Amino acid sequence: MATIPITKRGSEKLKEELHRLKTIDRPAVINAIAEARAQGDLSENAEYDAAKDRQGFIEGRIQEIESKLSMSQVIDPSSLDADGKVVFGSTVVLQDQASAEEVTYQIVGEDEADLKLGLINVSSPIARALIGKEDGDMAVVQAPGGEKRYEIVSVSYR
Repeated sequence: MATIPITKRGSEKLKEELHRLKTIDRPAVINAIAEARAQGDLSENAEYDAAKDRQGFIEGRIQEIESKLSMSQVIDPSSLDADGKVVFGSTVVLQDQASAEEVTYQIVGEDEADLKLGLINVSSPIARALIGKEDGDMAVVQAPGGEKRYEIVSVSYR
């Protein structure tokens, strides 16, 4: 069974979501099902059907998170020492060679990725182009809009 890399922050977010699902959402949907059952005929009870659907979603998400956490390898970026190379968890400042604009990305796991926050999935094209490179190197990324060239300005582990 392969391990899935995840940052410490990402692991904590998944654990928080799991805790919320088990302690708040699951009991709430159980109550909703009980209330809908109390109304009588279940064959035409839309509230009952909706509550059962919600329960199925919650139980599926709980299983998914538990599976991901059991297969995950938690990596704390602040404890990395990769000799300035871009690795999972590193924060990279890039300069777009076409526009001279600087962008900052942190390479994270699939569940943590959020481009608006500068968190990119380790399996994304840009992350794959950056892995193994270091300060001053050029990264060529095949983007949907064509080829983009970035110079790595700095690599940090925070």
